[in-house]
Amino acid sequence: MKTPEMPENEERRLKALRSLHLLDTLPEERFDRITRMARRLFSVPIALVSLVDENRQWFKSNCGLEGAQETARDISLCGHAILGDDILLIPDTLQDERFADNPLVKDAPHIRFYAGCPLNYADDLKIGTLCLIDDKPRRFDAEDAVALRDLASMVEDELRAFQASTSDELTKISNRRGFICLASHTLHYCQSKGVKACLVFIDLDKFKTINDTYGHAEGDRALIYFAGLMKRALGCFDVIARLGGDEFVALMSNRVKSEAEKEIIALQQRIAEHNASKVTPYELAFSYGIVEFDPNDPQSLETLLAAGDSIMYRVKKSKTSLD
Repeated sequence: MKTPEMPENEERRLKALRSLHLLDTLPEERFDRITRMARRLFSVPIALVSLVDENRQWFKSNCGLEGAQETARDISLCGHAILGDDILLIPDTLQDERFADNPLVKDAPHIRFYAGCPLNYADDLKIGTLCLIDDKPRRFDAEDAVALRDLASMVEDELRAFQASTSDELTKISNRRGFICLASHTLHYCQSKGVKACLVFIDLDKFKTINDTYGHAEGDRALIYFAGLMKRALGCFDVIARLGGDEFVALMSNRVKSEAEKEIIALQQRIAEHNASKVTPYELAFSYGIVEFDPNDPQSLETLLAAGDSIMYRVKKSKTSLD
């Protein structure tokens, strides 16, 4: 058996994959309809939308592969497929020395035929495949290849559409809609795993002054600077968003309040370094409120947002009274 090699752009590829926040989310009709179409069109027992993570391939859509949501990457055929630019076609795995003794071939689901079309995301990074699987050898002609590429492009369109509709156009982080979607998934995961999380509600200080003094174009640049500092200071698995105006939010999974406080202090340090650099003619500052999510006594996302906003407001008001 041949273990799939790592792409040269693996670090960027994983970053792009994780930026979608699709891993370990619930099934969605927009992907399931495509795998159903693929299964019917090609008359195969299994069609998958497979996302290749660091150590596994995880199935965002699984049509026909009962009882499995992921497999190890080192035995995955999709791990090989993402190394190429076009469909990886294996008409008969038993006739291919790379796969003849693969556990997925020798044991269930007894893969004999495989066709996987790489899914391209930002900067032509291949994050997974739309793949077809059969337990019998098959022919696959040029017309079949065109049809599979067309279906794969539909999956790519769904990925891009989701990203566009849930991203803030100015700062390129999640918008309110994206945050609610991704944070809801995260809280569901935390509750199911029994781990805590923290929501941090953030509001820039004296942002109106920046707009009034330096103009709205400079105000936009301040928002972009701050979003960039948030992305660098917080974990890659955290959900960060611009809710609107100068309001931002972060949901940190698997953290207690004291740990979240440390990360916000790290963000403040980055802000201080930014201010010291004099990159902008004004200084950035922010007020925040932290609320802890307890999986044993779960609160709704809306309740957490309201509580975080209330704490932040009290902090900001206390600063104003000192000025």
